[in-house]
Amino acid sequence: MKHRGSALLLAGLLAAPIVDVVAAENAVSAGAAQGAAVQGVDVEAFVKPDTFTDVKLSPTGEFYAASVPMEDETALVIFTRADMKRTGTFRVGKNNHVDDFWWVSPTRVLIGMAQKLGSRDAPIPTGELFAINANGTGADVLIGYRVQSRGAGTRIQPKKVEDVAGFLVDDLPADDKGVVISVQQFSADAYTRAERLDTITGQRNRLAIAPVRNARYMTDNAGVVRFALGFGTDLRRKLFYRADEKAEWALLGSDTQDEVMDHPIGFSADDSVAYFQSEQTQGPDAIVAYDLATRTRKEVLRDKTADPDRIIYRNNTRIPVGVFFADGKPRTVFFDNASPEARQYRSLEAAFPGDAVRITSQSADGQLALVQVWNDRSPGDLFLFDKANKHAAHVLSRRSWFDPAKRAPVRAINLRARDGLPLSGLLTTPKDSSGKSLPLVVMPHGGPFGIQDAWRFDDDSQLLADAGYAVLQLNYRGSGGYGRAFLEAGKREWGGKMQDDVTDATRWAIEQGIADPSRICLYGASYGAYASLMGVAKEPALYRCAAGYVGVYDLPMMHTTGDIQRRGSGEAYLRSWLGSPEALDKVSPTRLADRIKVPVFLAAGGEDERAPIVHSEKMEKALRQAGVPVETLYYKTEGHGFYREEHQREYYARLLAFLSKSLGGRLAAAPKVDAASTGKK
Repeated sequence: MKHRGSALLLAGLLAAPIVDVVAAENAVSAGAAQGAAVQGVDVEAFVKPDTFTDVKLSPTGEFYAASVPMEDETALVIFTRADMKRTGTFRVGKNNHVDDFWWVSPTRVLIGMAQKLGSRDAPIPTGELFAINANGTGADVLIGYRVQSRGAGTRIQPKKVEDVAGFLVDDLPADDKGVVISVQQFSADAYTRAERLDTITGQRNRLAIAPVRNARYMTDNAGVVRFALGFGTDLRRKLFYRADEKAEWALLGSDTQDEVMDHPIGFSADDSVAYFQSEQTQGPDAIVAYDLATRTRKEVLRDKTADPDRIIYRNNTRIPVGVFFADGKPRTVFFDNASPEARQYRSLEAAFPGDAVRITSQSADGQLALVQVWNDRSPGDLFLFDKANKHAAHVLSRRSWFDPAKRAPVRAINLRARDGLPLSGLLTTPKDSSGKSLPLVVMPHGGPFGIQDAWRFDDDSQLLADAGYAVLQLNYRGSGGYGRAFLEAGKREWGGKMQDDVTDATRWAIEQGIADPSRICLYGASYGAYASLMGVAKEPALYRCAAGYVGVYDLPMMHTTGDIQRRGSGEAYLRSWLGSPEALDKVSPTRLADRIKVPVFLAAGGEDERAPIVHSEKMEKALRQAGVPVETLYYKTEGHGFYREEHQREYYARLLAFLSKSLGGRLAAAPKVDAASTGKK
């Protein structure tokens, strides 16, 4: 495979010196997988962690900083661009993940941390900000619960010892020491203040206090806080604006049924025009230019079907110049097709035909750009683009052990629900298959609200395609990326219209001749697990089996168990989007086990706070009482998704074996692990 050697070299540079135990385990298990039967699915390749999560170029182009995933944490590694020599490493420990990081000067990196207790968890930012120098010195916590006092014997306390969370608002490219952050108390639904943080000393100075709870700020090109968007316990959003740092806040918009919401995304070069991603009453969001003097609006661009997925900014500014759309293969649209940014992207896209391309970071002078390239069959590669020489040099492969030529293709699909609502999704078919009369796995995504299955390399889809299955992923109503009305169409539709959308997509696959109607199963994680169990309860004749991974199955229990309802807005969210406890019995799989007539596989973790294991245990009990064949895999030490590679290997081996009984696909090549040594419950 092209560039594989250099990628493996760098992978060794990043991973091996950090955690030798993981490297040794990988080597042993990789050897075992290599010696296994070639006709089996190579599960090991899919559970092996990425070489990196993100990589960013320093302002001078001298260094790279990379976040590196390990078994149950994510570290930061800094290395030189010229000779790939590691100069610094930062890590906190188990369940602590480098969530994001920013070069705040040519030699200092600011780090935002997150925690998660399972591989399927979305990382929850802790509000801790650390910093480290490029040479590995000066590592320090600047804000967060780990900040400690220097003691009573000194009057010099540059860092405030407060139980607060801090998040980056603006890295202030012209300031090599300071950044703008938002600071919030850990109490539920607190008011937020904006502060300037010295990234060397940790000293903080207040800039503004938001007039609304849970606020997020937007600064202009001079670093002045101009917008605050937040919400209270009633979930009603409010947008406030101020003309300058001395002006009072003024309400610019609120979240009502008659008014759409604007999300500030940037400013014009002279700060006279603000740009919004503006929700619409129907259809996708638009990009709007708002003249701050005249209070007039002008639509800049709007797609027919998709929301802007990511904003493209001019280097080191708050000036938006274009957007990515993520319906199908990612595509770029620019406000001005003659702009330097548009021309640069068109040149890169021409150089990598068939791929999605994104500039992830640039040197301060714009002469060097780090470019990420990926597609449906490749997890991605990084290239360094030299603007002067118009040359792109390969830097690193995300997962060099995958050969894109041997992977399964993914295509975007479109259909209509039974009530006429347009739906879209993705279809993965086994490589070199006819694409017809295939065993099908329907795989609803988790979330469910605001989440979107996007065109990319997806581990589960590719693994299942290796086993011989077509995989259908649907962005049912309630998913993100298609406008506010489409999102809100999923409100209180668990087991209702959201479930009907999955059924309609399954029937579409049959009508198109893609699926063999006698060989279709449901499989998903979190909400996807719920939809899988609900699917076989609601449509017992349509599916042959169902698999649920870290799922929720007893909906009234969501109001009393788990982490969502612990804050005031969390309970309001559950009632608004899920429904009242009294109304949820009839759409809870635990109460409908007698309707399920096909085999079920359940997997869960004992430390899962998002979907506590009691959901799976209650579902298992109900199924056994109803005489339904059920298999389980529980690990008491795992959370919302399994971390340990041996646990992941066993899970996928068990999943493939379970699906094979009903659909006839291939089994896993990787050997099973002795349960006595795994902490399995």
